[in-house]
Amino acid sequence: MAHGEPLALAKGVLLRVLERAYQSRADAALVCFAAGRAEVRLPPSRARLWNEDWIRPIGGGGGTPLALGVARADQLLARSARRRPAQQRWLWLLTDGRSSELPPRPAWADHVVIVDVERHAMPLGRCRRIAEAWGAAYRDAGDAGDVADLVS
Repeated sequence: MAHGEPLALAKGVLLRVLERAYQSRADAALVCFAAGRAEVRLPPSRARLWNEDWIRPIGGGGGTPLALGVARADQLLARSARRRPAQQRWLWLLTDGRSSELPPRPAWADHVVIVDVERHAMPLGRCRRIAEAWGAAYRDAGDAGDVADLVS
């Protein structure tokens, strides 16, 4: 994900998603992927309140390793499924979609929401294509209320 507005938009959505997870006492995890890496920033646990100071260091740029990030998230979802099989598992993918990869839909996610933060002059529309291929919900990050309403 490129630096600037898309990253700031993604961070704003992330704060809303984590806040809703906290309010509903849900578990949450966070996998960040950029510059050829995917790392677990928040291991699976009961959601906590986060603030901008915690979110600020999250960076972007350097190429979007979408397949790597999705695969890492699916590993966490698989572990969750083994521990709590009846629990519903959500995957929120916040991305500008600027990757040439189209990874398979994460097998362990019961619900997937693709949040599109692409804000380029010539949008590629890849987030919508990923959502269609995966049978996932698609939301534009600019529709903040719409995105926040999806969090259960």
